[in-house]
Amino acid sequence: MKIHYLIALLAMPAATAAQTWTYDDCVAYARLHNISLQKARLTEQTAAVDLEEAQAQWHPTLDFATSHTYANYPWTSGNKNSYQSTYGLNASWTVWNGGVRENTIRRNRLQTQIDSLATGQTMRTLETDLLQVYLNILYARESIGVCEEAAALSAAQAERGKALMQAGRLSRVDYARLDAQSRQDEYALVSARGTYDTRRMELKQLLELGIDADITPAPVDWDSAQVLAQLPPMDESYTMALAADLSLQGLDVARSAAAIDERIARAGRYPKIALTAGVGTGYYAPGASFGTAMKQGFGESVGLTLSIPILDGKKTRSAVARARVQQLDADLDIDKRRNDVAREIENWYIDTRASQARYAAAERALQAAELSRSLTDEQFALGYVNTVELMSAHNDYVEARHSLLQAKYMAMLGHKMIEYYRNASVNIP
Repeated sequence: MKIHYLIALLAMPAATAAQTWTYDDCVAYARLHNISLQKARLTEQTAAVDLEEAQAQWHPTLDFATSHTYANYPWTSGNKNSYQSTYGLNASWTVWNGGVRENTIRRNRLQTQIDSLATGQTMRTLETDLLQVYLNILYARESIGVCEEAAALSAAQAERGKALMQAGRLSRVDYARLDAQSRQDEYALVSARGTYDTRRMELKQLLELGIDADITPAPVDWDSAQVLAQLPPMDESYTMALAADLSLQGLDVARSAAAIDERIARAGRYPKIALTAGVGTGYYAPGASFGTAMKQGFGESVGLTLSIPILDGKKTRSAVARARVQQLDADLDIDKRRNDVAREIENWYIDTRASQARYAAAERALQAAELSRSLTDEQFALGYVNTVELMSAHNDYVEARHSLLQAKYMAMLGHKMIEYYRNASVNIP
């Protein structure tokens, strides 16, 4: 615990003091503070305690017992009261119970593996959630830049339109259109800033940061070559994803555990042998003195108990049947997980390739929209086009910027998710 605390202290200055968080900073912080991950670790500790308890079943049990009885006989002619006490140490040890003890230890050992893999999978899910939220923040921040440029441009057009109206070269209706466009772009800018704050709040929730914490992602710049980079072969990614998938590994272990559960259930049909031993004494009054009674009452015993099941109300048969169903269910879970991984990877490939195609088209559309906006702006200054055409060219340009930005981040998210499926890690510079 002290080591974790020191790690957290060392990690915090790099992340919070400078108010800039890289993706790796987020992962490192979440690894120590995320509540879901901490609860998964507690489940691991519980499994370890269960394993210790199962291993301790090889040890004999020992207990001390004493009883005290006071009796009253109101109608007897002799002593009407008596007192009796007993004292004893009792030990027992199971010699054989059909293999339940050994198989329970194996079962609990597998459960510790299952819980450990589940903790690892929780961390991986957290990392992919952080990845998506982190890229959403980067996208929202760049969207603010696009909206700021659009707002500044439309504000300049509105100011120029106002000057032209005052000079009698532009109607009030046309100026009102330009002013409305400027107000609309200002609203879009405010909305983009609100979206950015919302995305940052989502990241703070994943990191379990307080309401007063401030978080700003480190800048990341991806060029066209990275966005349009060729994807690795899909079948290769699927094979690597299966090898690295902790959920699938956990299901494989769960299938082995279900087989052991069947062996434990079958043990209900076998006889059980237990060895018992004890020492004890007692005292009865009225009678001899306490010391004499305790000495004379002292005795030792040893015994062997054999228990042979005959009828148990189908408890053993039902337990075996349930264990077999668990094995079949585990096989189905494994098949389902393989199909889920295949579907997820194929979806990411489809989405990424579509985003790359949209990005390439958006690049060409942006070039055309930028040229159109520039020419329309010049023609408007000369009086060759009206305000409707000017605003149309402006909106086409802004929409092209947003389309390019959206396609860029969707493509990079796909790249990084595929990278994570393949390597169980991702690198964001």
